[in-house]
Amino acid sequence: MNARRVLAIDAGQSDIKVRVDDGNRREDLTFRGIHTGIPLLPQLADVVRETLTRTGSDLDVVTAGISGLTDRDADADALLALIHSDGVRATMLAHDSTTSFLGALGDGHGAVVAAGTGVVTLAVGETETARVDGWGWIMGDAGSGYWIGREALDAVMRAYDGRGPATMLTDAAVSRWPDLTQAYMALQADHDRVRVVASLAREVAAAADAGDQVAIDISHRAAHELASSARTAVRRVRTDEPVFDVCAIGGVFASRTLHDAFEAALGEGAGLRLVAPQGVGIDGALALAEITPAHPLGAAVHRAGAI
Repeated sequence: MNARRVLAIDAGQSDIKVRVDDGNRREDLTFRGIHTGIPLLPQLADVVRETLTRTGSDLDVVTAGISGLTDRDADADALLALIHSDGVRATMLAHDSTTSFLGALGDGHGAVVAAGTGVVTLAVGETETARVDGWGWIMGDAGSGYWIGREALDAVMRAYDGRGPATMLTDAAVSRWPDLTQAYMALQADHDRVRVVASLAREVAAAADAGDQVAIDISHRAAHELASSARTAVRRVRTDEPVFDVCAIGGVFASRTLHDAFEAALGEGAGLRLVAPQGVGIDGALALAEITPAHPLGAAVHRAGAI
């Protein structure tokens, strides 16, 4: 980063992490997660301005890894226009699969499964890259925090009806919605429902680790979904590597039950090795400032201004 003064953003649905690196010091801040129902770039611009106000920093470059970044929002020029008056001279935007990979494995080959509210897997091989899932809570995100929370609610209502076994997860649901018959109406009216549902993943993790069979089953099924995504991504990029590294990051893997099941399921694929991450998404967002167009991930980075 030497001569560059960088404001890096790791924009997720649960929270937005920011790191300011001006060459002499680093400062980290956290903001409320992005809202997928309203325009993205003004949200990022607001985060940049508030960060500058709170830190008193000057900066040159804004980099951002963004959950679920679409072509519509991947407009680095438009973001630069919003914050250019604040002294920014360049912007770099990428899907959070790219920054998650850079944070976890740096410039190496391998696959990274990043599972939080949503989930996306990115594999980088000798010549190819492959993204698997990351298709959002309606069409994909299998094994994500939202997926787990949705399965938990399904199990709770099955138990309520008598269609399924009793589960500790019922207590977690009742603590949020004392009248379970009205829970679905409350969720449908809640603009924050994706985050609310995903937050139940923590309850599933606790219940699974405590031995609740329903929660264990949900955790195991999530782990197999995540391992399947990892194996699929690796298959699409692997050449002749005898061992291919896989890294698992994100809050979903804080569950001991799920993590162990993921590692076991991953072992069903020949030559796949689970490795510890070198860093996290915000580290990758900061590393984005050093990615050139010639880098294997360079084509995935949207740029504007003089970098």
